[in-house]
Amino acid sequence: MDDRGVVVIGSDRTMLRVVTELVSSGEHVTAIVNPDSRHYERIGELGAQVMGVRVISESVLRRAGIDTADDSALSARALVLLDADDVRNVHTALTARDMDAKLRIVIQMVNPRLGGQLHELLGDCVVISGPSLAAPAFVADALEDDELTWVELGGRRMVAGPADLIRDPHLTRLADTTSSATPELLPTGSSDPDGDIVLGTGVRPVWRTRDVRRAGWLMATRDILDRRVRTIAAVMAGLVIAGTALTHWIANVEWIRALYLAAGAVTSAGIEDDTFSNASPWAKIAAVIVQLTGIVLMALLTAVIVDSLIGARLSRVIGGVRGRPRNHVVVCGLGTVGARVLEILVERGVAVVGVEQDEDAPGVQTAHRLRVPVIIGDSSNEETLRSAGVQRCQSVLAITNGDITNLESAMVVHELNPDARITMRMFDHDLAQRVERQLGLGHSRSVSMLVAPAIAAAVANRRSQTTVPAGRRVLLLTEVAVEPDSVAVGKRLGELDETGGLRVLARLESGGPWDWAPAFDQVVQPGTRIAVAGTRSGLARLLLATRAPHRSGASGRIEP
Repeated sequence: MDDRGVVVIGSDRTMLRVVTELVSSGEHVTAIVNPDSRHYERIGELGAQVMGVRVISESVLRRAGIDTADDSALSARALVLLDADDVRNVHTALTARDMDAKLRIVIQMVNPRLGGQLHELLGDCVVISGPSLAAPAFVADALEDDELTWVELGGRRMVAGPADLIRDPHLTRLADTTSSATPELLPTGSSDPDGDIVLGTGVRPVWRTRDVRRAGWLMATRDILDRRVRTIAAVMAGLVIAGTALTHWIANVEWIRALYLAAGAVTSAGIEDDTFSNASPWAKIAAVIVQLTGIVLMALLTAVIVDSLIGARLSRVIGGVRGRPRNHVVVCGLGTVGARVLEILVERGVAVVGVEQDEDAPGVQTAHRLRVPVIIGDSSNEETLRSAGVQRCQSVLAITNGDITNLESAMVVHELNPDARITMRMFDHDLAQRVERQLGLGHSRSVSMLVAPAIAAAVANRRSQTTVPAGRRVLLLTEVAVEPDSVAVGKRLGELDETGGLRVLARLESGGPWDWAPAFDQVVQPGTRIAVAGTRSGLARLLLATRAPHRSGASGRIEP
């Protein structure tokens, strides 16, 4: 391991998890933290060198050890950026790149499109997306689906699992579980879809309930015309009827004209002629009273309708739920993680309802694009959850940004539907353990706990390996870099393949995109990165072949 240090910038709980992961792996960590962060003291207790800084500048980075002119053990070899603001992360990354062209930069991005363009700007850069890493885990909990394994591989989001669950085209067969009592790994030859485990880019709909329909404009109009509006309209209609009768009998006016005059008086449109000019005083007083009452009622009617519109009730029901859905999934919290969860659930053909308090949350726009019903309201409120149909749902994901909100939501859901499968997003690991053990409200997951190992692996310039079960055997999916002077340099790409032991899936040359249909007669060059699937022994042999001579003697073991 390179003895030079790692600089980590951030202030949230992900920062805490990443520092813990890096320190435990023996890294010398310098943490640049806002002194107002509630994690400031805790990060220092983990063994990292802490710098309390509110604004990141070039001088701050230099003090932390980022400087191309400094090759000492105190200089930094990697920079990890965990700020919640993508713009600040990019700004800091560009500043650091100007200071050290060889610095390895690992950056957590909320916007995946922006993250995908950073390689062109920053060179040696690894972009980590928390929502993309965490969302499949939440979906698997909601669907009780342990057969699928999601992995970031070769610049793509991939999924491995039974062939009947993976959407065509299948990129490769990973195992044949029907050929014998012991599954055959990395088989060749004809395919048996009923027993194959394959690798692909998406999943087929596996269980579809009746779609949850959005309320639409018709339901929105009905919601606006609520009990208050109907009561006021009924009183006005009664006044119009009474006024019509009195006008007809007292002023001796024909029925149609009497109705016109009464409606004009009640709706404040006024009376344009002198029909009542010769009427008795009490009739004139009655006409004035009717008209004044109509003015008050029209004002009330206008106020109620405006309250319905401006109070966002129209927005709530346009995206709200129509009818009484059953066996659906309710997602409480439509932030960046919630938005990705919605996309995966819709891709899998699952009926889903979203709940979000902030109408401007990223997932609300995603829900509108996917035509997913959304209830605008507090997810810990019983009426809000009833509107989402939690009494009849199959699963609930409480993944807002607040532990207490998620806990309250889970408690309400458990009361309304004890059979619902509940998964909570919990930032506080200790609280999550106690809730699971003592309250029995379901499972809990932490985005930071899912992201931290991936960031630590990126800092060490290695990919965390994903395990794909195949019966009683397992395969590993990972990426391997070919080091200069290693045995693999100069070989053809196909020579790295081992029947039943290793399969090359894709290759990446410096400055180019990933090639998922590589020519296996191409010569392996130093710096080539390959995505592979292999057994533990097959991958160990590949690692020995791709390491430089001074490292190949370290061991043949697989890095965790």
